[in-house]
Amino acid sequence: MKNTTIKILLVFVVLLGISCSSVKKSSKSFDTKTNEVYIDSMMSNALEKGFFPGAQISVGSKDSILILKNYGYHDYSKKELVKTEDVYDLASMSKVLGATLVAMRLVGDNKIKLQDKLGDVVAVYKSTAISDLTLFELLTHTTGLKSGITFYQSLLSTPDGSPLLSSQKSDVYIELFDNMYVNKNIVYDTKYLSFEPRDNYIQVYKNMWLNPDFYKTIYEKIGLANTNTRGNYLYSDLNLILVQQMMESKTGMKLDQLVKQNYNDLGISKIGYNPLKWTSDQNVTPTEFDPFFRKDTIKGYVHDEAAAILGGVSGNAGLFANAESISVICQMLLNNGKYAGKQILEKKVVREFIKSPLVKKGIYRGLGFDKRKPDAFYQENDFGHTGFTGTFFFMNPDNNQFLIILTNRVNPTRTNKLMYNDNFSSKIWKQINN
Repeated sequence: MKNTTIKILLVFVVLLGISCSSVKKSSKSFDTKTNEVYIDSMMSNALEKGFFPGAQISVGSKDSILILKNYGYHDYSKKELVKTEDVYDLASMSKVLGATLVAMRLVGDNKIKLQDKLGDVVAVYKSTAISDLTLFELLTHTTGLKSGITFYQSLLSTPDGSPLLSSQKSDVYIELFDNMYVNKNIVYDTKYLSFEPRDNYIQVYKNMWLNPDFYKTIYEKIGLANTNTRGNYLYSDLNLILVQQMMESKTGMKLDQLVKQNYNDLGISKIGYNPLKWTSDQNVTPTEFDPFFRKDTIKGYVHDEAAAILGGVSGNAGLFANAESISVICQMLLNNGKYAGKQILEKKVVREFIKSPLVKKGIYRGLGFDKRKPDAFYQENDFGHTGFTGTFFFMNPDNNQFLIILTNRVNPTRTNKLMYNDNFSSKIWKQINN
C-alpha cells in the first residue's frame, strides 16, 4: 500500500511539473515597452538614412492592438506628418487583403471551388492554352504564367520608332525609371487613351481615360503567357488578375463590391480601391514620381501600372489602407475567421488557406498568402504578404501575434531599396515574434 501511494505521488509530481512547464510556456507575455523601444529605434534609424519618408506600424494579438504608431512625413518635403487615418498604397498586399479574402469567403459559401477551371468559368479563356488552370494553382502561383506583362507600354510609342527605354543616359534618354532611362519624346496612343472623360471609358489616372476595347488585347496576351513550367512556383501578378476574373464571373459582381462585403462585416472603413472616392486627398500618402507613363507624382491613384490600366481595381494590386483597418483583418484571421462575435470566414477555410499545401515540393506558399521557409526571421506557420511600395504584414498563429508596417519607400523613386537591403521589416518581425 505504501509503495502504491509513493508511486501515485510520483506520478502526480511529474504531471504537475508538465502542467507547470506548459503554463509557463503559454504565459509568455508580450513585452510592449521593450518592443516599442526597439521599433522606435529602428524607425528613427530608417528615417535618418532615408529608407522612406514616413510610416505607420501596428503590432497586436488576436485580441488587441498593442502598438499603433505613426512616424515621419508623407514625403521628403516634410510638410505633412503621418496620421493614423492616412492610407498607403498596399501594392501586392492587395492580393491577400482583397482578392484572397474574397476567395476564402466564396469557397466557404460554396460559390466557387478550388478545383474550378479558368476556361469553364471565364468564357474568354475557354479555347486558350491556359483554360484548364485551376483556382488552386492561381492562388498558389503554380500556373507557370509569366510574372507579369507591361500592358501599358503598348499604349506608348516614339515618333521615330526609337525604344521607349535605354540603359544609357543621353540627350534623348534623360530621366531615370528604375534602372532604365526614359525617352523624352514618348507619345500616347490616342486610339485607346483620352485626356478628358469619354462615354464608357475607364479612368486610369486623374487626367487619363482608357478605351475598354484595349482589354481585348490584355486578355489575348494573358492567354499566351504560359511558360510551360506549370506545377512549379513562379510568382505572377497575372494569377491574381485571373482569380479576380473567375470570382467576378461566378458572382456577377465586381471585385470592389465583393471586398466591401468583408470590410463592412468587419466594421472597417479606411481600406478600399480608388481612395479618393472614400477619403480626402490629405489622407493619402504619395507614392512614386513616374516619369514614364503618368509623368506625375502618383497620389490617390494606384502605383502599379497593370492595376491602373484595370481602373484601379485589380486582384494583383490597388488597395489603399491604414494600419488600424488591417489590424482588424489580422485579428479576424488569428481568430480563425471570427471577429466581434461574428464568423466572417469559415474556420476550416482559414486553416486551409494559411497552411503550405505544397511544402513537400519545396514550395513555401499558402493559398494567396506568402509563407517563408523557416530561417532566422520566419517560423514555419508565419503567413502574410508584402508590397512593392514598401508595405508588410505577417501573422503567427502559434503565438497569435501580428505586425503591420506601411511605408511609401518608392517616394520619390523605386530605386530606393534601402529598407530591403537592411531586412528592415523582417528584423522587426523577428523581434516581436520571439
